This record gives sequence, C-alpha cells and structure tokens, in this order.
Amino acid sequence: MIEEKLQQIRVLLLDVDGVLTSGRILYFAGGDEAKTFDVKDGLGIRMVREGGIRVGLISGRKSAAVDRRAAELGIDYCHTGVKDKQALLASILSQAGCNPAQTAFVGDDLVDLAIMERVGLSVAVADAHEIVRQHADMVTTRPGGYGAVREVCERILSAKGLWEPIISRWLNRT
Repeated sequence: MIEEKLQQIRVLLLDVDGVLTSGRILYFAGGDEAKTFDVKDGLGIRMVREGGIRVGLISGRKSAAVDRRAAELGIDYCHTGVKDKQALLASILSQAGCNPAQTAFVGDDLVDLAIMERVGLSVAVADAHEIVRQHADMVTTRPGGYGAVREVCERILSAKGLWEPIISRWLNRT
C-alpha cells in the first residue's frame, strides 16, 4: 500500500521546523536567528527534483534562513508565515497540475495534521508528536533535521524506479 502511494507522488511538501530542521531556533542579540539544515536532506531534495518531483516548503514561521535554503536547493514552492496550511495546499496543487493523491506531506506536530489528512501520502518524522505518528501513513526512522527528508526522498525515488538511474553517476555506471 505504501509503495503504491509512493509511486504516485509528483509533489513533495515539507514542514520546516522539526522536519527540515531539528526544530531548534537560535536567536542572536541583534534579532537575527539561525537554523541548521542537514546536507543529506539537501542532496535528497536535489535528487528527488532531478527525478521530476516538485518540492515545496510550508512553514508557519517567516525565516530568512529558510528562504535562503529554499533558493540554494531550487525549491519549487516556498511559503513561510503560513497561517492556514491546508488552504495553501489547493493553490500549490493547482500550480503543479496534480491532485492530492499525487502529493506527499512530511510533518512533525499537531498543526500539520490538517494537511496530512488531505494528501495521498502523509509522513511523520521519527520524533514527531505521538498523535502525528499515529495518523501518518509512514513514519521515518530518522528524526527531523537529521536525514528524515532524505529518507523520504529515497523511498519515493526507489518506488518510482528512479533511484538507480539517479545514483549511477556516483557509481561510475553509464
């Protein structure tokens, strides 16, 4: 069942804090903030995009760090400061020309449940709130900010038969 859902995915949407980051925020005296991102997640995003999957970030918080990371990775949709994630879903699906069954969302906390219920594949990171894990189709083995997104990307690519072709360049296969 999960493999069939993974095969259908055309859009991968990610919460940010607690999914793409560990959820920790460092505030500086001057008002700036810092977040840490896992480079393995970044490569996973690049690979899944290479496989033709569009990627979007949806965060309730505004953050220059998130905007910068999204630009570095060529993220297709980056929405920060979002109050109603489920309303944004319809807009993204319209732009992408796909339906909810072709969409995956990765979340970690209660605010993510509404959008998780409306997509074809809902994913919770390993350290997500217990209720979020209970309502997810799939739970990663890795915690948010530490390779969970990479895990999801690899599962999607593998299910679609795209993993081997994408990694062949690093294996010196032609």
